[in-house]
Amino acid sequence: MSNARIILAETTSPVSGEVERKLGFFEVLWENGAVRKTVLIILLGLVWEAYGRWLDNSLLFPTLSETLRSFAEHVQDGTLPARAWASVKVLLMGYAAGVLLAGTLTILAINTRIGSDFLETMTAMFSPLPAIALLPLALIWFGLGNGSLVFILIHSVLWPVALNTHSGFRAVSQTLRMVGRNYDLRGLAYIRKILVPAAFPSILTGLKIGWAFAWRTLVAAELVFGVSSGQGGLGWFIFENRNLLEIPAVFAGLLTVIMIGLLVENLIFRTIERRTVLRWGLQS
Repeated sequence: MSNARIILAETTSPVSGEVERKLGFFEVLWENGAVRKTVLIILLGLVWEAYGRWLDNSLLFPTLSETLRSFAEHVQDGTLPARAWASVKVLLMGYAAGVLLAGTLTILAINTRIGSDFLETMTAMFSPLPAIALLPLALIWFGLGNGSLVFILIHSVLWPVALNTHSGFRAVSQTLRMVGRNYDLRGLAYIRKILVPAAFPSILTGLKIGWAFAWRTLVAAELVFGVSSGQGGLGWFIFENRNLLEIPAVFAGLLTVIMIGLLVENLIFRTIERRTVLRWGLQS
């Protein structure tokens, strides 16, 4: 009885520290990932501006304010939006074709042993090969135009997407596979209802890597030859202004490339991730 009274007294005695307290306004803001990333970007911009002013040589490294001024001028005259759309349009064609081919190869690989051997062999052969190294052959085969760009973009997208998707499919647990068999799922229905949801984190990673590879490959290819039907993309815009020694415009083009990359990553891929992977509880 005395022990019970001691335990009761201990549990009902007040504690000296706060168990829970309400977060302040700035603490709530700092918990938001978008706010933290915005602060980091602002800090990087301030460092950029400070270094440019200290160097005081626009031909080597323009300040952020000079770059933004050039960016605004080329947006106002329509040059940068036109060049950006020219690049994005070609990128979407190559990216979509690469993802479709990767999906086809992965479906064959997951259903047949020879398909799996073929995908593993082709991935080992061509995945380490830089897409830009195929540009001379693409120019011979498809000429100076979008066909060459789409070809090397397919190469950039195909292998990382196929490799990550195939790895994700192979990592699906036997429990989920047995669930699919118990429901008598076969073929595409089995892939769509069992394998794709379970392997979606790997698939999404492959899509992100494929996008990044395709984006930088496209800019690099446009820097080499860029003009298609008299109109180049962002890479050609950078190359042209470098020849004219318009270095703030060069940095404006690079800034546009970065902004599009950030937009795709945070607006598209993050949204997909929140609505699929995080909602399904596949990642914390």
